[in-house]
Amino acid sequence: MEDKVSNDPVVAIVGVTGAVGAEFIATMDKRGFRVGKLKALASARSAGKTVSFRGQDVIIEELTERAFEGVDIALFSAGGSISKKFAPIAVKAGAVVVDNSSAFRMDPNVPLV
Repeated sequence: MEDKVSNDPVVAIVGVTGAVGAEFIATMDKRGFRVGKLKALASARSAGKTVSFRGQDVIIEELTERAFEGVDIALFSAGGSISKKFAPIAVKAGAVVVDNSSAFRMDPNVPLV
Protein backbone atom coordinates (compact mmCIF):
# COMPACT_ATOMS: atom_id res chain seq x y z
CA MET A 1 0.00 0.00 0.00
CA GLU A 2 1.34 3.43 -0.91
CA ASP A 3 1.70 6.17 1.67
CA LYS A 4 -0.90 8.83 1.12
CA VAL A 5 0.66 12.19 0.37
CA SER A 6 -1.66 14.95 1.45
CA ASN A 7 -1.72 18.48 0.13
CA ASP A 8 -4.10 19.38 2.93
CA PRO A 9 -2.71 21.94 5.37
CA VAL A 10 -1.08 21.29 8.71
CA VAL A 11 -3.23 23.23 11.17
CA ALA A 12 -2.10 24.23 14.65
CA ILE A 13 -4.54 25.30 17.33
CA VAL A 14 -2.94 27.37 20.09
CA GLY A 15 -5.07 27.18 23.20
CA VAL A 16 -6.66 23.91 22.12
CA THR A 17 -7.86 23.06 25.65
CA GLY A 18 -9.95 26.21 26.02
CA ALA A 19 -13.56 26.79 24.98
CA VAL A 20 -12.61 28.52 21.73
CA GLY A 21 -10.03 25.85 20.94
CA ALA A 22 -12.74 23.22 21.29
CA GLU A 23 -14.98 25.29 19.03
CA PHE A 24 -12.21 25.53 16.41
CA ILE A 25 -12.08 21.72 16.36
CA ALA A 26 -15.86 21.33 16.22
CA THR A 27 -16.26 23.91 13.46
CA MET A 28 -13.48 22.44 11.30
CA ASP A 29 -15.15 19.05 11.63
CA LYS A 30 -18.68 20.32 11.01
CA ARG A 31 -17.63 22.27 7.91
CA GLY A 32 -15.39 19.55 6.52
CA PHE A 33 -12.33 21.81 6.66
CA ARG A 34 -9.46 19.93 5.05
CA VAL A 35 -6.71 19.16 7.54
CA GLY A 36 -3.66 17.07 6.68
CA LYS A 37 -2.49 17.08 10.30
CA LEU A 38 -3.72 18.79 13.43
CA LYS A 39 -1.17 20.11 15.93
CA ALA A 40 -2.81 20.66 19.29
CA LEU A 41 -0.82 23.24 21.28
CA ALA A 42 -1.28 24.36 24.87
CA SER A 43 0.61 25.04 28.09
CA ALA A 44 3.09 22.62 29.61
CA ARG A 45 0.48 21.42 32.11
CA SER A 46 -1.73 20.16 29.26
CA ALA A 47 1.09 18.59 27.23
CA GLY A 48 0.69 14.84 26.87
CA LYS A 49 -3.09 14.90 27.28
CA THR A 50 -5.25 14.32 24.21
CA VAL A 51 -8.07 15.95 22.29
CA SER A 52 -10.31 14.14 19.85
CA PHE A 53 -10.42 15.18 16.20
CA ARG A 54 -12.36 13.21 13.61
CA GLY A 55 -12.32 10.04 15.68
CA GLN A 56 -8.58 10.22 16.42
CA ASP A 57 -6.83 11.16 19.63
CA VAL A 58 -4.38 13.99 19.04
CA ILE A 59 -1.64 14.39 21.64
CA ILE A 60 -1.39 17.93 22.98
CA GLU A 61 2.08 19.42 22.59
CA GLU A 62 3.59 22.19 24.66
CA LEU A 63 3.57 25.57 22.95
CA THR A 64 7.20 26.46 22.27
CA GLU A 65 9.13 28.57 19.78
CA ARG A 66 9.71 25.44 17.65
CA ALA A 67 6.08 24.26 17.64
CA PHE A 68 5.27 25.89 14.28
CA GLU A 69 7.76 24.09 12.07
CA GLY A 70 5.80 22.71 9.12
CA VAL A 71 2.56 24.45 10.13
CA ASP A 72 0.53 26.06 7.33
CA ILE A 73 -2.29 27.62 9.39
CA ALA A 74 -2.15 28.58 13.08
CA LEU A 75 -5.37 29.39 14.91
CA PHE A 76 -4.74 31.28 18.15
CA SER A 77 -7.03 31.58 21.14
CA ALA A 78 -4.80 31.71 24.18
CA GLY A 79 -4.88 35.38 25.16
CA GLY A 80 -3.11 38.50 23.99
CA SER A 81 0.23 37.96 25.72
CA ILE A 82 0.59 34.49 24.17
CA SER A 83 -0.41 35.85 20.76
CA LYS A 84 2.06 38.74 20.98
CA LYS A 85 4.89 36.33 21.78
CA PHE A 86 4.08 33.38 19.51
CA ALA A 87 2.13 34.74 16.49
CA PRO A 88 5.23 36.43 15.00
CA ILE A 89 7.17 33.18 15.51
CA ALA A 90 4.46 31.25 13.68
CA VAL A 91 4.47 33.75 10.81
CA LYS A 92 8.25 33.58 10.57
CA ALA A 93 7.96 29.78 10.35
CA GLY A 94 5.65 30.20 7.34
CA ALA A 95 2.19 29.89 8.89
CA VAL A 96 -0.84 32.03 8.22
CA VAL A 97 -2.05 33.14 11.65
CA VAL A 98 -5.63 33.83 12.68
CA ASP A 99 -5.71 35.29 16.18
CA ASN A 100 -8.80 35.52 18.37
CA SER A 101 -7.32 38.06 20.81
CA SER A 102 -7.13 41.83 20.64
CA ALA A 103 -3.31 41.75 20.55
CA PHE A 104 -3.00 43.07 16.99
CA ARG A 105 -6.31 44.92 16.67
CA MET A 106 -4.73 48.35 16.35
CA ASP A 107 -1.71 47.27 14.33
CA PRO A 108 -2.05 48.81 10.85
CA ASN A 109 0.17 46.06 9.39
CA VAL A 110 -2.12 43.24 10.55
CA PRO A 111 -5.40 42.80 8.67
CA LEU A 112 -8.59 42.24 10.63
CA VAL A 113 -10.71 39.30 9.56
